[in-house]
Order: sequence, then C-alpha cells, then structure tokens
Amino acid sequence: MEKLLSQKNWTPRWYERFPRALPIGIFGLTMAVTVLSVFAIEHAETQREIAQLTQTAQAVGSGIERRANANVAYLRSGAALFATQQMVEAPLFRTFIQQLQLDGNYVGSDGIGWAMKVAPGDVPVVEEVMRRRGSPRFAIHPRPDPAQRVLVPIMYLEPDTSRNLRALGFDMYSEPIRRRAMDQAARDNRPTASGRVVLRQEGLRSGEPGFLIYMPVYSMGQGSQRTLRGFVYSPFNGQEFLQSAINTDRIGPVGIRIYDQAVAPANLIAELKLAERSGRTVQRTLDLAGRRWVIDVEAPASNLLSMMSVMTLLFGLLVATLLLVLARLLTQQAVEDRIALAWFEQQSSIRNSLTRELNHRVKNTLANVLSIIALTRRRASNLDDFATNLEGRIRALSATHDLLTQSEWGTTPVRMVLEAELAPYAQGVEAHVAMAGPDVELAPNDALSLGLAIHELATNAAKYGALSTPEGRVDVRWELLGEDRARIDWRERGGPPLDTAARRKRGFGTDLIEKIVAHELRNPVELLFEREGVRCSLVIPVRRRGDFAIREGRRP
Repeated sequence: MEKLLSQKNWTPRWYERFPRALPIGIFGLTMAVTVLSVFAIEHAETQREIAQLTQTAQAVGSGIERRANANVAYLRSGAALFATQQMVEAPLFRTFIQQLQLDGNYVGSDGIGWAMKVAPGDVPVVEEVMRRRGSPRFAIHPRPDPAQRVLVPIMYLEPDTSRNLRALGFDMYSEPIRRRAMDQAARDNRPTASGRVVLRQEGLRSGEPGFLIYMPVYSMGQGSQRTLRGFVYSPFNGQEFLQSAINTDRIGPVGIRIYDQAVAPANLIAELKLAERSGRTVQRTLDLAGRRWVIDVEAPASNLLSMMSVMTLLFGLLVATLLLVLARLLTQQAVEDRIALAWFEQQSSIRNSLTRELNHRVKNTLANVLSIIALTRRRASNLDDFATNLEGRIRALSATHDLLTQSEWGTTPVRMVLEAELAPYAQGVEAHVAMAGPDVELAPNDALSLGLAIHELATNAAKYGALSTPEGRVDVRWELLGEDRARIDWRERGGPPLDTAARRKRGFGTDLIEKIVAHELRNPVELLFEREGVRCSLVIPVRRRGDFAIREGRRP
C-alpha cells in the first residue's frame, strides 16, 4: 500500500477540479446536440411541407387552367359561329348552347352570354326588338351618358335561370373593369379575363367576387373593314370556379387563395379557408386568359414541433439526464476515492509515527525496567526480597500504563496518577493520605516517572514511615509554578521518628527517585529524611490538555 501511495500522482485530474460543472456541461452539450437534431428534423419537415405545398399549388394552377381553357374553347367556337351571322338572335344562341352538349354543366361558370355592341342612339330600337322577341321586361341599364359613344348590354345569358335574368340588359361597358377587359380583348382579338368584379347575378354590390372572360366577335370583312359586333363571354363566381377546378380530396387540408394581379385583400377572388391559419405559404403565378393571377397555398396549422421532433427531444432529455447523473456519480466517486486515498496515506503516516513512538516508549520502559532490576538486585539481600521489590515496582509501572492506555496515551491528570499508586492507603474510614491541588496534565513519560516516584515513596512510608502506624499521615499537595511547570510536595507526619543513621542511609528508592525519576522529569528532586518523616519535592513539566501529538523525531 505504501508503495502504491508513494507512486500515486496526487495532482487533481481535470474532471476532479469541476465536480459540478462537468456534469452540467455534459448535460448542456447533450441537449445542444438534441436541439440541433430537432432543428434539422424541423428543417427537413419544413422543406417537405414546402415541397408538398408547391406540388399542391401546381395542381391547383393546372386545374384552374384546365377549367379556364375549356370555357375559352367554348367562347372561341361561339365567336366563330356568330361572326358568320348577320344577327345573333335568341333561337340561334340557344341552338349553339344546346350543340355544346353541356348538360347543365358550365364548367365552373354561370353560363355563356352574348353582349352586343350598341350605339347610344340605337338603345330604344334594341329594347323594342328584344321585347317583341320574348323578353318583355328587357331594358338597357344604366342609361347611357350623353358623352358615351358605345354600349355593350347583355342580350342573352344561358342557362335561362332567375339568377342570370338579373344580368340581362346590363351595360357592361359602363363599368371600368369590364370595359378595360373588353377593350383589351378587342385589341388582341383573343379571350381576355377581367379583374375582380361582383357579378350582376349576385344582385348586390357587396356580393361574392367573380370575374369574366370576353371573346370579341367581328363581322366577316376583309382587313380594316372588320367591325366589332360584340362579345361572347362567360361570367364566373370566383368561389364556385375554384371549387370546380380542384379536387379537395386529393390536395388535402390546405388553404387556397386566388388573387388578381397581386396579393392584396382587395384583389381576393376566391378562397378555401382553414380553421386556423399557419402563415406557411407557397405562391405560384399563372396566366388566365391574358390576366395574371396569384395562387397562394397555405399549410394547415400544426403543433409547434412534429411528433418525430418531440420524440427526439424527449429521448435527448432522457439521455442528457442519465449522462448528468452518471457524470455526477463518477466525479463524486473520483473525489471520494481521492479523499479515501488521502485518508489511507494519513493513516499510513500515523501508523508509522505510532510505530516509531511505540518503539521509543518501549525502549524507555525497558531501560527503566533494566535500571530497576539492576538497582533492586544490588540492594536485595536474598531472592525473596529481590522478587517482592521488583514485582511492586513493575506493578507501579503497569498501573501507570493502564492510566495512559485509558487516556489513549494523551495527557494524564496528576490526581489520577496519585490515586492509582496510593489507592490502598487513601480509601476507607481510616484513610492515611490527603491530596489537594489544581488540575494539572502530564505527558505520558512524565506520568510514568511520577508513578514510579510515588510508588517508591509509598512503599518506603509503608515499611518505615508514616503509613506503618495507625497514627501516621501523608499529605500530598501540588501547585503550578508557571504555565509549563508544577511542583508536587510529599510530606509524612505521625510516623516513627527517624534516627540519624536511618536518615543518612541511602537505599534503592532514594537512588531511583534522585537518578531515574529526576532524569526523566528533567528537573532535580529534593528528597529529605527528617526526624518527623520523609519530605520530597518534585518539579514536573506541565502539558496543556489537547489532542495527542504523535512523536515525530522529538520527545514530548
């Protein structure tokens, strides 16, 4: 593990530096791709729709041209027939219509009519003739102005319906749009469509719009001697003409509008409406009997997005969300792995430090034990004394070790060390030991040294001093000398008086306290054997309460 950790590159990888931004970036990138895909799909749908609208516009234009050309063919044939006649009378006109074999189907028009060119002065005569020949209520209207030189009233209009009867007698040359179309047809000698008008058949000026196609009829003459006699024409209701020209079942649900000349509301001739407009249109122009028409085809309103786009968007959102979660989990796992590796490295360092600390403490303890054995053997007179004294001192070390273990080898209070060593003498009704002092914390080594010193003092007091008699007492007090030092005073009283020889005699305990303990506490020990009893003063280092600091090459 240490080898792997030492080879580990601890420089954060790029994706570990942005544990939150990276998943969001992946989500945004995926959604951007999804949006582009939706845009491409919608663009393709729009192009397809435009192609369909263009095809529909072509179909509508072709249908309108077919209907118009069919009517133009009838008008041409009528013009050719009437040009050979001196007078276009009602029987001849009806016979011509019957020969067309239309069977009532006038191909989207209101019929076929004849409008004769009349001079203003001939109006009374024309009206009289028409009334005698079967039209008793025939009258040319509106009445010509004095300056008007030509009238073109409607003489006949088939089929002979009540709707068409409203138009009989109407002077079409009096209306500007019709007049321009007839003049253009006369100049070009070809069928010509008028602009947007309201047919007289509608009966109202605000009726549905329509248009007319005029074919001029000339007298049979040579060159400039030809004379315009009138016009064969067809009136068309714009809406009916449009519906007859297209097959709504084949073109589908689209909107269709036909404009005269240009797209403008005032030029609208016919319209197939949609329930809801979409604004997506395709336009096509065509020539209808010399007149420019604009066909405007509009697509039906649809949803904001097609079904394919919605499915793509939902799928992209799902994928982006999954990638977001996956990226978040991976980056979080990478961060957690790095934290775990750092923790393992720290634990490895702590373990190494603990091993060094343990080795140091074991060496110190073994050195103390060896010193204790050497001094005990030197002072012992027999094997039993050696074993007894050695056992007691080893037990003192063990008791202090237990305290250090409970505190996890952190700081240990002075009171707890004293209580552990003096427990046999400080309990019960006849307690022989009194202790007092502030809270003072000791380092582990200092606690071991103090425990040994107190054990030796207590053992000596139990054998020869204050603890050997019922009246004897031991008073242990400690105080702070500063922020980093404290003094412990041991005083015995009430025990057997010590003679001069006993006070001068030095034993193992004296050597242990003055040499080993003083050395470990790094302060001199004052040990006095007075007649009243032993008095000992120890100065010990103080440690502040806190977390245990692992030894790193230095002593605590």
